[in-house]
Amino acid sequence: MPDGTSLKARLARQILLALLLLPAVVFISAGTLNFWQGWAFLIVSFTFPVGITIYFYKRDPELLARRMLTREKGGAQKIIMLLLRVLYFYALLLAGWDYRAGWTRTHTGLVPWWLTWLALAIILGGNFWFVAVLKANRFAASIVQIESGQTIAAAGPYRHVRHPMYSGVIANWLATPLALGSLVSLPLFALVIPLILCRLLNEEKMLRRELPGYADYCRRTPYRLIPLVW
Repeated sequence: MPDGTSLKARLARQILLALLLLPAVVFISAGTLNFWQGWAFLIVSFTFPVGITIYFYKRDPELLARRMLTREKGGAQKIIMLLLRVLYFYALLLAGWDYRAGWTRTHTGLVPWWLTWLALAIILGGNFWFVAVLKANRFAASIVQIESGQTIAAAGPYRHVRHPMYSGVIANWLATPLALGSLVSLPLFALVIPLILCRLLNEEKMLRRELPGYADYCRRTPYRLIPLVW
């Protein structure tokens, strides 16, 4: 059981850091606070995840502690996670700069309001999807690891795909530039796909090798990310 005071302090630091950095990246790159898509994105990105964090802090602090781990053990996974963080930072910068420079407006016209709201709905839905994933898999850490006593997660979203968390991450990343009204930054955000695929395939090698029963689970659940596709 993690120490409650220590966990609470880490959560507070993490939330405060996100509250400072994410708005700064979005609005400084946009060059204005008069950016309604930026405000809507930040509200969806902060409000519900903070609520989810409070929910799991009360219901399952051990799971939350696993989600806060950041130091990958494998060299390949360290590189992939570093690339993902750098990519997200620069993709957000580009989306904000797109608003400042008007590239999307100039070359393709405004992203329609309904598409922005659809993208925000996808991000919001992703938060509920993550809750379902975490409820189905208490060992869903942020890093690739095998714990003593870890079991196969085969309920909830895991009945349909073997890596539902990654499915949600990809959906959220692809929705983010549309939520911010930027088509120019969409290809940069889309680079998450090959990085997640590399992370997933590397992780599956370890799971097949070290987690008892995982190979059988793969035979029962043949799709990794998208049902009936892959």
